[in-house]
Amino acid sequence: MTISASDVQNLRQSTGVGMMEAKNALAACDGDFDKAIDHLRKSGSAKAAKRADRTTSEGLVHCYTHSNQKLGVVVELLCETDFVAKNEIFTELAHNIAMHIAAMSPLYVSREEVPANVIAKEKEIYAEQLSQEGKPADMIEKISEGKLNKFYEEVCLLEQPFIKDEDITIAELIESKIASLGENIKLNRFTRIQIGG
Repeated sequence: MTISASDVQNLRQSTGVGMMEAKNALAACDGDFDKAIDHLRKSGSAKAAKRADRTTSEGLVHCYTHSNQKLGVVVELLCETDFVAKNEIFTELAHNIAMHIAAMSPLYVSREEVPANVIAKEKEIYAEQLSQEGKPADMIEKISEGKLNKFYEEVCLLEQPFIKDEDITIAELIESKIASLGENIKLNRFTRIQIGG
């Protein structure tokens, strides 16, 4: 099967991977563009896991201000080297994450940051709702766990579907850039400021 240069270029633009990696993914998937994207996502997750323990002592602070000048976001995105911190892909990632935060208003970076008292309160609310619906006690725990996972998707940035591509989460977006840039990337913190909000 012949893989055209335009197919490789399109896959590179969609995923941010290198030329050979895009070509190999298309070859492995018999030229099927969507399958090649899935293939790259899976391999990207594996690569990201290998790099997760590496120290991230470089990076950038990116500021985004919405067009109405009443909403702003500051993101601290970390990487391993100054070289990657100045890379256009890394800068674009920081910008996309900041825009996503402006639109979706997450409260925490990850579920590990959600305070225990907030989780306990959510569970209490779910248990009360389910009890009033007449659900048996053994079901309440299982259903509450599912509701809690949905809550995490709503309030934790890394678990939210990315506004520009809802098929992936912010965590998966970062993983794809770890794969293409070859360095560990960590979203350290963010602040969202809104006038009247």
